[in-house]
Amino acid sequence: MRGDEKRPEGLFSYVRLEERIASDHPLRAIRSLVEEVLAAMSGKFEDLYSHTGRPSIPPEQLLKATLLQAVFTVRSERAS
Repeated sequence: MRGDEKRPEGLFSYVRLEERIASDHPLRAIRSLVEEVLAAMSGKFEDLYSHTGRPSIPPEQLLKATLLQAVFTVRSERAS
């Protein structure tokens, strides 16, 4: 069964994640593009998952995490 994206806002932190990241940060532009693409793919993901059983981690969440990992592992030219 396909899980849904629930965000426990105040589980461990008193400051929301949206307040920690600057409004002009490049990841915000990437995030909006990724959200748009994943929303278009949502129906395809739905077809791949059974409607019974234990909920899984949403594929959108896994893809976002993988993309974020890839973005932050790219070495900078300034790094020596």
